[in-house]
Amino acid sequence: MKQSVCIVGGCGHIGLPLGIALASAGARVTLLDNSESRARSVAEGRMPFLERGADEALAETLADGSLSVTMDPDAVGGSDAVVVTIGTPVDEFLSPQIRSFDRAMDAILDRMRDGQLLILRSTVFPGVTDRLDRRCRERGLRIDVAHCPERIAQGFALEETGGLPQIIGGASPAATRRASALFGLLGPKVIEVPPVEAELCKLFCNTYRYINFAIANQFYVIADKFGADFARVRSAMTSEYPRMAGFPGAGFAGGPCLLKDTMQLAAFNHNDFVLGQAAMMINEGLPTSLVESAKRRYDLSTATVAILGMAFKGNNDDPRDSLAYKLRKVLTFEAARVLCTDPYIQDPSFVPLETALEEADVVFLGACHDEYRELSIRKPVVDVFNYLKPPAEEASESSRSAA
Repeated sequence: MKQSVCIVGGCGHIGLPLGIALASAGARVTLLDNSESRARSVAEGRMPFLERGADEALAETLADGSLSVTMDPDAVGGSDAVVVTIGTPVDEFLSPQIRSFDRAMDAILDRMRDGQLLILRSTVFPGVTDRLDRRCRERGLRIDVAHCPERIAQGFALEETGGLPQIIGGASPAATRRASALFGLLGPKVIEVPPVEAELCKLFCNTYRYINFAIANQFYVIADKFGADFARVRSAMTSEYPRMAGFPGAGFAGGPCLLKDTMQLAAFNHNDFVLGQAAMMINEGLPTSLVESAKRRYDLSTATVAILGMAFKGNNDDPRDSLAYKLRKVLTFEAARVLCTDPYIQDPSFVPLETALEEADVVFLGACHDEYRELSIRKPVVDVFNYLKPPAEEASESSRSAA
């Protein structure tokens, strides 16, 4: 008999790919979501966001009945396992809001019954899983609680969900065994650790990446300050030199996870996390650094400026915590006019790419969409990613210089 799973937040960026993957692997999955538009879209077989390979898989799992969608919260009590994609939110001070998490979980626990398995999938503050297990026992609710962090890259969730090891942190041996059996459907390997270590795995992963991006961005700002080409320096220092192979390029480190998880780790360590806090200042300050550098070269006060790409990363339709919006805010104060364009984000204030390129005096790259890769822009360009193709004459000049 198929194991039944209810995913709370099932039509979101974490829940939906997981639901499709579990349904494809043999589970019977119910997606519970409180957004009518998202639920309707998924029920009709339309992905509400970009996810490679998901359109076909969604249609298949809906057609064979292994995947269904509901807005009825009582669905929580009708499954063997409940997977919650609600993480610990942060407040305006970037501190974890445990009380908000508790309130959200209380509404779920009210509908659970003895014998179920409860899995936390999103990032949570360290200690939350064990704390939730204690709260369940205090309620007299006999369920198994585990944390199984997601580590997928948005846009590649289906591929990575089936290919990456699944980390399992059960609050009891029974919870570990049951969560391992469920997530074992997704791939050949599960890694069992205590709950707090599972929680730290996710925070450490995202914080490590965030700090690495900050190193590259700090180097970019230093090189730019002294008139050096950071991309050329990076190319020279990494070429055929394995010890530097993992050194990232410069660019915006945005999105809904990296900054939030770094600050949660800082809060967990009683705000004694100098590296993480410095990384935040560097990465969050990069849009201002780019504008200040541009002001030394161009008179932005009389200029129309265009930002190409407003998503938090390339080939994506998610604007959450995108630093392109912070760039827009800074430019709105410094420039005469700011135009924004993005092929994936629907926003009535945005303009078509052709309009942005035609009317702009200076162009900033905000996200590395494929649609921009072959553009030859014959206007001043600020491209921290070193992604855009240089105009033909510049490319020729670079070739002669290299020769």
